[in-house]
Amino acid sequence: MAAVRPAETGEAARLSALCIRSKAHWGYDAAFMARSAPSLTVDEGDIADGRVLVAVDAAQRPLGVACVIVDGAVADLDMLFVDPPAIGQGAGRALFDAAAGLARRLGGLRMTILADPHAASFYERIGARYLRHAPSDAIPGRTLPFYEYDLSV
Repeated sequence: MAAVRPAETGEAARLSALCIRSKAHWGYDAAFMARSAPSLTVDEGDIADGRVLVAVDAAQRPLGVACVIVDGAVADLDMLFVDPPAIGQGAGRALFDAAAGLARRLGGLRMTILADPHAASFYERIGARYLRHAPSDAIPGRTLPFYEYDLSV
């Protein structure tokens, strides 16, 4: 099982590269990846504010990254990406559990998730409830599965 720690100042570029590798793993073309780049960028301000978590292996190498933004009772899982070699090895689950814990500590009662279609089954397995398809935050005209996770469980 991966350990999860807060992201550290100065890691944004390395973590953003991980997000890009993770998204590209699903076979998206170069044009799609270029349009998605802003939504795959880890923000140093989010790191400084303690919103970014990193799953690491025993050698402290990043396996995945998550970001949680809380606004009142609603937390948004702003990103959750796992490096392709670590997919299926528990890093995603460890990150999600840590993100849910962070959201609870920040006052969130429920967490929303705008998911890549390739991640939909992951969110369903961990107990997120599908609500509807919603507009992509990166690609105009694209819709994505939108989930909600009850943080009181």
